[in-house]
Amino acid sequence: MGISDKMKDFASRSSWIRRMFEEGAVLKARYGAENVCDFSLGNPDLSPPPDFFKVLKEIASEEKIGAHSYMPNAGYPEIRGEMARRISLEQGVELTGQDLLMTCGAAGGLNVVLKSLLNPGEEVVLLAPYFVEYNFYVDNHGGISRIVDTAVDFGLDLAAIEAGLNERTKAIIVNSPNNPTGQIYSEESLAGLAELLNVAGKKYGTTIYIISDEPYRKLTFDGNQVPSVMQAYRNSIVVSSFSKDLSLPGERIGYIAVHPDIDLKNDLLGALTLANRILGFVNAPALMQRVVGRLQGVQVDTAVYTRRRDKFCQILADCGYEFEPPKGAFYIFPKAPGGDDVKFAALLQEQKILAVPGCGFGRPGYFRLAFCVNDSVIERSAPGFKNAIRKMSDSLS
Repeated sequence: MGISDKMKDFASRSSWIRRMFEEGAVLKARYGAENVCDFSLGNPDLSPPPDFFKVLKEIASEEKIGAHSYMPNAGYPEIRGEMARRISLEQGVELTGQDLLMTCGAAGGLNVVLKSLLNPGEEVVLLAPYFVEYNFYVDNHGGISRIVDTAVDFGLDLAAIEAGLNERTKAIIVNSPNNPTGQIYSEESLAGLAELLNVAGKKYGTTIYIISDEPYRKLTFDGNQVPSVMQAYRNSIVVSSFSKDLSLPGERIGYIAVHPDIDLKNDLLGALTLANRILGFVNAPALMQRVVGRLQGVQVDTAVYTRRRDKFCQILADCGYEFEPPKGAFYIFPKAPGGDDVKFAALLQEQKILAVPGCGFGRPGYFRLAFCVNDSVIERSAPGFKNAIRKMSDSLS
């Protein structure tokens, strides 16, 4: 007896990031944290913008009756209205507050969406490499994950996606900028994806939704822009949070936005609102709703992440690693020298460098590095990366 067999299986499959975190703690205790280069966790290290603390203090000091009471399960109407104005500009589609729900982060939002859409046995396409917990979110609500690889450059492989669609397909999750690759799906590829889904929907007599997970939308480099999924496809749902652009992952505040012309819109919004309640979220945190409602247009300084990306890419290139420079987010996803990502992650660990094997993201043969760390950590990692690739080369010769 004890915990369920399913949770035992999930624990073993989701263990890579947690395992690296735990092994990192051992290394730091043994050698000192200042001697370990930990690139395992996507935990923003930048402080929230100064405006956040100013607004937080002002709102926390208010003594209004009902300020901490229940509100509509979809969130405060006035906050949803503020959010809708900003998202309309981002997406190029006119939304109102009625098209939005405030959620407990993007993870909570994704679970609310999947709870609302999925019948048992229906499939959700996941594009590898993908955030590992997508698998578990789909299973939470009776669905089945259909894994489809992206292209060599981690862009959308439309032929592979088309081959993965069938009469049971209910949705596809896209994540751009992507965790773990940092790549952005192009406007042209999103248009191609929309066409595929329209054709498949007619063929199978169903609606196939795009669920766009966008917490890294504002973290982009070199002038890159994230195309609008709503402009590309009517049956689209955007889920996002303030975890990355405001450095607030622990506050668990996010939202769901549905295309204003989505199929069966009223039924969907009703289902989303009910799911928000019965999954146990009830509503997004009242204090944080009011705070982020006054911080539209505010974000962390992305120049810091740009500098770190450039520094890290230069180190890796100088050492001979192969990788696609990230266009956004704060991850690099290099090829594992020798092809065995688990073995190479172990070699890096010998150099006191913590990286996550690509198999943890559904794409073996690569490894993920998170550069949401102090510049000094990146700088002192250079000898270790050089030693690791040399040792792998020696072992293969």
